[in-house]
Amino acid sequence: MIPTKRLWALFAAGIPIAVISAVAGQGWVIYAYNGMLLVAAWITSRMSPDITHLRAVREFDPVLSVRAANRIRLRLVNDGVEPLRGRLRDEPPASFETEHCEFPLHLEAGAERTYSYDTIPPSRGADYFRGTFLRLACPLGLVERQLKLPTEQPVRVYPNVLALREFDLLKQKGKLRDLGIRVSRMRGLGSEFESLREYALGDDIRKVDWKATARRGKLIVRQYEQERNQPVLIAIDIGRRMLSEVNGVTKLDHVLDALLMLTHAASAAGDLVGLLVYSDRVHRYIPPRKGRNQMGFIIEAIHDLLADPVESDPMGAFAYLAARWKRRSLIVNFTDVETGEEGQRLASALGSLVRRHIVLTARIADPRLQELVEASPSRPETFFRKASALQFVDERREAGAALSAAGMHHLESEPQELASALVSFYFHVKEKSLL
Repeated sequence: MIPTKRLWALFAAGIPIAVISAVAGQGWVIYAYNGMLLVAAWITSRMSPDITHLRAVREFDPVLSVRAANRIRLRLVNDGVEPLRGRLRDEPPASFETEHCEFPLHLEAGAERTYSYDTIPPSRGADYFRGTFLRLACPLGLVERQLKLPTEQPVRVYPNVLALREFDLLKQKGKLRDLGIRVSRMRGLGSEFESLREYALGDDIRKVDWKATARRGKLIVRQYEQERNQPVLIAIDIGRRMLSEVNGVTKLDHVLDALLMLTHAASAAGDLVGLLVYSDRVHRYIPPRKGRNQMGFIIEAIHDLLADPVESDPMGAFAYLAARWKRRSLIVNFTDVETGEEGQRLASALGSLVRRHIVLTARIADPRLQELVEASPSRPETFFRKASALQFVDERREAGAALSAAGMHHLESEPQELASALVSFYFHVKEKSLL
C-alpha cells in the first residue's frame, strides 16, 4: 500500500483541525480524523482491481548486443473484467543503461497493449530481468497498491549482433560505403561464369563473347561472379595484450565486434569460415565450414571469451593450425604486438603459413595516442607524455614493419573503423581472386 499525494494532502488538511480541536479542548477529534483516513486507505487498498487475469510477455531478440540499444517490448493482456489504471515499470538488469522503462498504465478489460523501451548492456555475459512492477490506482485515489508480475527472465549479451542487420540492409541497397566499406565498382571479376550482358565502357575486351555478339548484332561480354567456398580462418589472441582498454572497452571486445562483421560478410558471400582462439594454449578451434549453422557456432564460441593475463604462444597456436588445415585460406590474426621484437617473433610464428596462405594481422590503434602526439605541450609533464607517446608510436610502427617484411599483410585501425577496414580487405581479396 503506497500513499498518494491526495492522502498526504488530506493529512495536511488535518493540521488546522488539530489546532482548533486543541484550543477547544477536543483533542480526540484529530485522532478520529486521522483514523478515518487510515481506515479508508486500508479499505480502498483491498478494493484494488484483481490482476489474476493479467498476462505479461516480454519480447526481445534471442541475444542482446553489447554497447548497443536493444529494443525490449512488454506485452500486457487484460483478460479480466475490470479496467486497470496506474503505473508500470519493467526492471532490466541493474547494470544495463536504461531510460523510459516506466509507463502510465491504462488497460481496459479485454484489451491488449505493448510497451517498448531501449536498453544498453555494458558488457558481455549472462544476466536476468528482475520482473515487472505495477502500482494500481485504488478507489478514492488515497493509495496505490504495488504488485510484482512474475516476469523474471534470463538474458544473454553477445558482441554487437545488431550491426549485422545494418550490414545486410545497406548491402541490399548497395550502400555499404555508408559503413566505410570499400567495394570495387569493377565488373566481371572472378572466374566463375554467371551470365551475358551488353558491353559497357571500360569492360575488358578479352571478356567479349564473339558468338553472342554475332547473334545479337552488338557487343556482348561474359559476366563472371566471384568464387565461393573459399576458406576464411580467423585467429584471436586472448592473451594479456588484449586486456588493455581503448575508450573504456577492452581490445578483445572491439575485436569481437569486428570479427562478427567479417564472419558475416564471408558467410553471406558463400565462403567457409573457421575460428582459432589461443593464448598460451589453443582454447577453441572450429574448422572452416559454410552455412548459417557455422555462423551460430562461432557466435556461441566467442560470446563469453575473456582475455587471460598470460603471455600468448603464437608459435604453438599456428603450429596447431598448420597440422589441421592445409587448404589455401585467408587467415586473419587479431593480436596486438607493440615492439619490433614482438613483431619479429610473430612473423616467425606465421612464417610457414605465409608461404601457403594470405595472412593478415589486425591490430587496434588507440586514438588517444594520436591526440598526445599532435598535442602542443605547455608544461613539463605534457612534454613527457608527448615524448612517451612518440616512442610508443615508433615501436608499434617497427612492429608493423616487421610483419610486412615477413610477407604478410598488416592492418592497424581505430576501433570504430576496424570492422569496415577488415571487410574492405576481404572484398579486395575476393575481387582480385587472390585465393
